[in-house]
Amino acid sequence: MRTSVRVTVCLSALLVLANCAQTPSPDPMGQPEVSGPATKASRANTDDIACLAEAVYFEARGTSDKGQKAVAHVVLNRANSPKFPDSVCGVIADKCQFSYKCDGRPDVLANPSDRERALELARQVLSGASDITQGALFFHAASMEPGWFNTRPKVGAFGGNIFYR
Repeated sequence: MRTSVRVTVCLSALLVLANCAQTPSPDPMGQPEVSGPATKASRANTDDIACLAEAVYFEARGTSDKGQKAVAHVVLNRANSPKFPDSVCGVIADKCQFSYKCDGRPDVLANPSDRERALELARQVLSGASDITQGALFFHAASMEPGWFNTRPKVGAFGGNIFYR
């Protein structure tokens, strides 16, 4: 099996596991490490990719690649900030920081093409893709009132969300 196909199969299996479904566990020898900037969240593993892809899928699915990467960077920026948990999965699981984690609906990545796109963009961001958010730690849908976000420096709007430091 080609390496890229094997990685995709492993990551898909981990996403299914992360979403509470039963599936055989992937071959641990096939788990890639992704390196990027020298930060505490830069040594990615398949769990990091799966968690980040989940956030991208639920928080920015249907937006541009730029918008999805911006959401992924907020997660990574938080993992690198002392104000938040120090891992990608820790940031995602932190209280109700992301609306999809507290909406009472199952977190199933049901659309295969959107799931694969989220996985690929998560890999790119964890591999060191440029942070267009310039270190943003927060975002909200452009359709929402900014509320307390107005107290933060605004970075810009990407993919239907507005980002703040």
